[in-house]
Amino acid sequence: MDYKSKITEKLTEEFSPKFLKVIDESESHRGHSGFIEGQQTHFQIQIASDIFEEMSRIKREREIHKALGKEIIGNIHALSIKFL
Repeated sequence: MDYKSKITEKLTEEFSPKFLKVIDESESHRGHSGFIEGQQTHFQIQIASDIFEEMSRIKREREIHKALGKEIIGNIHALSIKFL
């Protein structure tokens, strides 16, 4: 399952970002909790969207989690979000 592509697709559809970068950081967590050989488990999202301008950081993060849904959030170990 290609979570990187799914994350990119869902965030693009939901937020029409001016900038979006999804980084699979799974390999850098080898030997740590949550790492599973051959699976995408750790991600960093860098995103900029006009939709987020009036939202608090907590609200932004909630909206990201809502957009990704249980299918993605429930199957990855870690998600780091940087709002630009």
